[in-house]
Amino acid sequence: MNRDEMIDNLAEQEEKGPWDLIIIGGGATGLGAAVDAASRGYDVALFEQSDFAKGTSSRSTKLVHGGVRYLQQGNVSLVTEALKERGRLLRNAPHLVDDVAFIVPSYEWWESPFYGIGLKVYDLLAGRYGFGSSKNLTREEVIAEIPSINPEGLRGGTLYYDGQFDDARLAINLATTAFEQGATLINYAPVVGLLKDAAGAVTGVRVRDLESGREHEVAGRVVVNATGPFADGVRRMDHPDAAPIVAPSQGVHVVLDKFFLPGDSAIMVPHTDDDRVMFAIPWHDVAVVGTTDTPIEQVDLEPRPLAEEIELILETANRYLRRPARPEDVRSVFAGIRPLVKAAGTEDTSVLSREHTILIDPTSGLMTVAGGKWTTYRKMAEDVVVHAIVLGDLEPREGVTKDLPIHGHHHHAERFGRLALYGSDAAPLENLLQSAPELAEPVHPRLPLAVGEVVWACRYEMARTVDDMLARRSRSLLIDARVAIAAAPRTAEVMAAELGRSEDWVAAQVEEFGEIAARYCHG
Repeated sequence: MNRDEMIDNLAEQEEKGPWDLIIIGGGATGLGAAVDAASRGYDVALFEQSDFAKGTSSRSTKLVHGGVRYLQQGNVSLVTEALKERGRLLRNAPHLVDDVAFIVPSYEWWESPFYGIGLKVYDLLAGRYGFGSSKNLTREEVIAEIPSINPEGLRGGTLYYDGQFDDARLAINLATTAFEQGATLINYAPVVGLLKDAAGAVTGVRVRDLESGREHEVAGRVVVNATGPFADGVRRMDHPDAAPIVAPSQGVHVVLDKFFLPGDSAIMVPHTDDDRVMFAIPWHDVAVVGTTDTPIEQVDLEPRPLAEEIELILETANRYLRRPARPEDVRSVFAGIRPLVKAAGTEDTSVLSREHTILIDPTSGLMTVAGGKWTTYRKMAEDVVVHAIVLGDLEPREGVTKDLPIHGHHHHAERFGRLALYGSDAAPLENLLQSAPELAEPVHPRLPLAVGEVVWACRYEMARTVDDMLARRSRSLLIDARVAIAAAPRTAEVMAAELGRSEDWVAAQVEEFGEIAARYCHG
């Protein structure tokens, strides 16, 4: 993917006529819709105000799951759909999705049989898409699987299997997949206005290229608002007095050293003080613990974790850890905003549905998709395109994404070791790293990120800023915020050389990233 070529595509398409679909938003839903529509042969343009997956889609709990919690709530249809999509995602992106064992520890006599029954239902719903059978464990078996668990009062546990993934890397691979299917995708290109005809119907968008400062008027048969927590802002471009439909909720995660979860198994806590499920998950050689569910008034690209949210996570986790985690043990803290759809009569975001909603304005035809979760992104995208075909009077074409390999698809990527997340790109990347000694050097001694990976991200993954590189093309910021800050100067220098930027740009990028990363530091 090359951003300059994407900009050129806008002018070329203008001569051909309007795009079939214009998608606003480069998160999970927007990228999924771009893949679905482009793979059906439609002309697709996607515009993202910042970077792909900059917001919620890079700050998930890193799970591809049916949702044990939704089963507790009785939402069997959502669980069944999510379990099917989980299996498809494992098949279509095996380089990014893994099965992981989760253990529900039991400290009361009734917990193992109770959760054991529920998880057997989970197994049955998964059917042929299952990752493995659940079973009850003895006290000794739980300790063997999770040596760091608090043994005091431990009676046993229940083991089940679910999926784990790297959300931002999947987003980048989806963007590349959409590009390979013929879509045009541009980051750092916010939609600043909607184009309308005399009857008030939306006929396109006005886009500002943040790098050149130029604005483009882009015509489209269907405009899809897939901006997640920012959906109401786009709807107000259409109708300034539009009533909000999104009830934003903040979810915070704390990242600890692998010492606190040294094995390959994760912990699932079925009930917390705020009536949520909490997870402690081994991921990228660290432990990710979360999450919270805090209603918020304002949405932000860089939401700030609240002190009480971090305290709640640590307090809950420490009930299950042999050695309690202290604030100074926290390597990073990150927050994402769930774009939950409002429900009449409730202020409790924890009970709002995680299913997606599609709204089409009866006057303008603007389509808005809100809600949903990463696991079901493909089904959400399919629904969006099915509606778009009718709305835009497009030639009907069958979808193919159920069996469409996602860019990087590789069944034996683990043989590339640390580069396994690149999947089929790992071999050419490895060749790049070996082409010059300096490309194999790390950008920082304490980060598993080579100079050549920064070069690769600039050339082929549309990385434009230090934040793109350290937060999403690699997960350095989430793994250790302070080390990522220390790595920013070298990263900026490499990017500047690759992108043709000045020394002033390097200084500005280091300062800007430092301000962003400060929000991830704690303790």
